[in-house]
Amino acid sequence: MASATYQVTGMTCEHCARAVTTELMALAGVSGVSIDLFPGGTSSVTVISNKPLAEQAVAAALDEAGEYRLSGN
Repeated sequence: MASATYQVTGMTCEHCARAVTTELMALAGVSGVSIDLFPGGTSSVTVISNKPLAEQAVAAALDEAGEYRLSGN
């Protein structure tokens, strides 16, 4: 199992957190997502998967969920 924590901007509420969770859970191999929501700031998103995920796949899932971005991208 692999666990990675990403810093994500653009999340403002629980609806945002649910949208991000849904898209990340749809990625192959992902078994869990937890979010430490910081409305209007940078939230921490931890993803548990059976192997490390490509950063591009995570960024694409965030984009699909809405206007959410990896911090620094």
